[in-house]
Amino acid sequence: MRVLAGLYRVVEAETPYGGRSVTFETVGSTWLKCGARRRGERGDGDQRRVTESLTAEARNDPRLAVGRVLRFGGADWTVLTVEDLRPGRTKLGLERTR
Repeated sequence: MRVLAGLYRVVEAETPYGGRSVTFETVGSTWLKCGARRRGERGDGDQRRVTESLTAEARNDPRLAVGRVLRFGGADWTVLTVEDLRPGRTKLGLERTR
């Protein structure tokens, strides 16, 4: 299945009151060929979180970097890994926390 994903850069700033503000700056978009989703849990003790991970294939693009966010299917996925798959193609490791 191919999906069009928006690509965003996370921008953090300190507020005048000492807090943190997080916004997403648009970098572009890319087509993804998504693999199967896997669910798991992370955390210690009572602080457990449900996570989903996914591998996807995309065309090589220098804007696809670790830490960027891909938005598709109504969810934000963080890019955890970027590896060359074959000439012109990149394999991405994505994760989202619920």
